[in-house]
Amino acid sequence: MSVVKSINLVLPEDTVYLAGSSIDGQMILSLNKSLINPIVKVELVGRGYLEWNEEINADKDYSRDIVCNNKADYINKTKTFKIADNWLGSGTHTFDFHFNLPDRLPSTFTSNIARVSYFVKASCASRELILAKQKKYLLVQGTSGILKDKIQSQYPLVVEVDKHIAYHCCFKHGLVILRISLEKNTFAPGEHIIFTTEIDNQTSRSIRKVVFALYSIILYLGYTVRAERRFLEDRNEVMRLESKTKAASFEVTKITSMFPLPKLLSVSSMSIANDIMEVRYELIGTVYLPWSMTTVVAKVPIIIRTTAVGIPED
Repeated sequence: MSVVKSINLVLPEDTVYLAGSSIDGQMILSLNKSLINPIVKVELVGRGYLEWNEEINADKDYSRDIVCNNKADYINKTKTFKIADNWLGSGTHTFDFHFNLPDRLPSTFTSNIARVSYFVKASCASRELILAKQKKYLLVQGTSGILKDKIQSQYPLVVEVDKHIAYHCCFKHGLVILRISLEKNTFAPGEHIIFTTEIDNQTSRSIRKVVFALYSIILYLGYTVRAERRFLEDRNEVMRLESKTKAASFEVTKITSMFPLPKLLSVSSMSIANDIMEVRYELIGTVYLPWSMTTVVAKVPIIIRTTAVGIPED
């Protein structure tokens, strides 16, 4: 019969921890019999890893695939419990633990290329071997280092795109102007992105379909076995909204829309720096003109930004 009957980590369910906050929990250890000189500890670990395959010399007969990868360690803390008299009797023992998260961390993230994960691991061991262990993953909301003055100077609140349209076998021409405006372009996870769209339809045909989408644009940084830097850009649709409207000819139609952001989201970054990836967001509005076989597209940069617990906004 094993010495350890069970080992359990007790943490709040479905909690999203903000960088800079604290983690409080319990480790419950049940023993079938007494244990001498036990090593009982809890570890907090955060790390990131990415990997993808890339073809080199694709235009030649001797092309081959290479592996690009990268990793980062964000946090590694250990709490080893003091055991009175170096002896634990049979029965149930409860150990309280407390960890503080660093102020600057990336968010929990998973894709087919990369993963950023955080977990708490409890273990009970003798001097010779590990007798029992358990791991629980955490949801961590990261923080951003982008300053407000840089956001205000580099990211517009209004984007306008106009396009000359040919239709009716090119016998008729007109102009379609698409304008997307926001009251602000900086949002925290869990907030709502509210934006107004104006369609100035200077053609004789009506417009019936407008699609809005929020995209994440992630730039991954990896290295080959020869330590050569490689980059890979990946675009993903975070959320989508299709508006059935009727923008009448020679009229301006206004649409107000909203995207509710998830409570856990990677924050925007302006430089890949020493991390494994850079994250940006774009709000894209697309006006479909099937009678002209074309579209009008406007792109608005969106900033996802949070600050650590206890750190004021700059």
